[in-house]
Amino acid sequence: MEEKVPSFFRFEDLRIYGKAVDYCTWLIKNLRDPRNENERTFCRSFVNSASNIALNIAEGSSRNKTQFDHYLKMSKSAIRECVIFTTMARDLGLLSDEDEETSRNLLMEHTRMVGALIISLQRGSRRMRDTSESEFDTTDLGTDITSDEDFMEEI
Repeated sequence: MEEKVPSFFRFEDLRIYGKAVDYCTWLIKNLRDPRNENERTFCRSFVNSASNIALNIAEGSSRNKTQFDHYLKMSKSAIRECVIFTTMARDLGLLSDEDEETSRNLLMEHTRMVGALIISLQRGSRRMRDTSESEFDTTDLGTDITSDEDFMEEI
């Protein structure tokens, strides 16, 4: 079996990051052409929220665990925004009923994956706190999260 070479930008190795980028691309391809300026503004806002899912994952991954947790929660907020935009887009005729269902299913998957990553980070932090201080220096929590591969294996 061929071993995958890690990317220079480690966030690109996270499955949730790839799925978030795929969702944004899917959305751009599937939103129907807006008929007026209000719909164009709406579509831009929707795509912006979808982009923020991946952007927050990428930005947070370069931070310490506490900050990464915060950015992941911001990604979950962007996911919830997209759920609202999805319903509105269907009501405005910018997404078909089938596309609305697809969007909602993808967003539910994103929510589960981001939630699992948050839990993995918290579990890793708990393990560090539970280790005796003679064995582990707890001030090391400020290191770059991308060096911790434990969460990448679970997600």
